[in-house]
Amino acid sequence: DVSGALCISQAWPGMARTIYNDHKRFLETYLTSYPGFYFTGDGVYRTSEGYYQLTGRLDDIINISGHRLGTAEVENVVNHHEAVAESAVIGYPHEIKGEGKMLSFLPQNISRGYGTATLAAELQQLISKKIAKYAAPDYVQVTQGNLSNTHTG
Repeated sequence: DVSGALCISQAWPGMARTIYNDHKRFLETYLTSYPGFYFTGDGVYRTSEGYYQLTGRLDDIINISGHRLGTAEVENVVNHHEAVAESAVIGYPHEIKGEGKMLSFLPQNISRGYGTATLAAELQQLISKKIAKYAAPDYVQVTQGNLSNTHTG
């Protein structure tokens, strides 16, 4: 089991070859971070069985009171909880901290004895423990359906 940056060693049809009017930026962004590989900008988790799970954009950063925090980092902690199917973290303007964060998550199976309020509090504590207290979300929203359109980065 390992996490890291998703990089690709060979070109594919339809691959971007430049950024309009800024080829230098294209080279710096996608080709110099990992020489010999195309850096997709995505984080990935590979299981010991060889399966890959995209964990989110590595450049989705929220600045909370001067602390830079990747949304994928928080989502990864939340998604490893047995009662969570998927999650999304977004930033929002905060008058004091600059940015705050909100966590939305889709429960896996609330019937295992988790109430939604209990699970929300447990996720906040889990994030505080695994990352840091400042990483705990200001708001936690339990949702239904697919979160893939929720994550705006």
